[in-house]
Amino acid sequence: MATQSAIEWTESTWNPVTGCTKVSAGCLNCYAERMARRLQAMGQERYKSGFKLNLHREALNEPYRWKKPRVVFVNSMSDLFHEEIPPEFLHDVFTVMNENPRHTFQILTKRSDRLRQLAPSLKWSQNIWMGVTIENNDYVSRADDLRAVNPAIKFISLEPLLAPVPDLDLTGIDWVIVGGESGPGARPMLEHWVLDVKKRCESTPGVSFFFKQWGGVNKKKAGRTLQGRTWDNYPKIREQNPSFV
Repeated sequence: MATQSAIEWTESTWNPVTGCTKVSAGCLNCYAERMARRLQAMGQERYKSGFKLNLHREALNEPYRWKKPRVVFVNSMSDLFHEEIPPEFLHDVFTVMNENPRHTFQILTKRSDRLRQLAPSLKWSQNIWMGVTIENNDYVSRADDLRAVNPAIKFISLEPLLAPVPDLDLTGIDWVIVGGESGPGARPMLEHWVLDVKKRCESTPGVSFFFKQWGGVNKKKAGRTLQGRTWDNYPKIREQNPSFV
């Protein structure tokens, strides 16, 4: 089932796949893994195997039942481009998104190489936003893979931002989200890293900047203000089209 989300840049989550495996530095303290273990302990059916990857075909019917338009983060508990997800199932997920244009679907992946490989075989309807997660300068090439794809909106999530990203090229990117790691073992994010990203967003035409949080062990206490204010800018297509609000 889809659930209302506390994630600041979306409204709800939809998980046709749950479970994942770690691929890079940002995965170390994975929030989805912690949540999956908690849901497993609570006896939730979809998490009976914890954080092992599972396909939930029954979940494919859910978006057809949502009457009110919503903004949906797809696979918040997994990675839609995980190497163990069959291309056929991925196509089925895209068919659902294609057939529900009243909703906006936001996808994030760290597996940008598989995204680039499979993207030509997928139908990118206007309600699909595609993003990649980049946590430090070692993974800025994920933005190059994203630029090779043709969704309506291309976005980058710099969360958790673990180090400066001096080589990040924002050409062709519509939206950048920045956030610090939160929860047990959270690694710090420094203000000048964030300000550097913000400055480059402002100097690159068409890039909107969204500051999600400072993070830390107590993310609510740390807050989400930067230079005395919040930064909740969305891609221009959302600002111009009421169906995305």
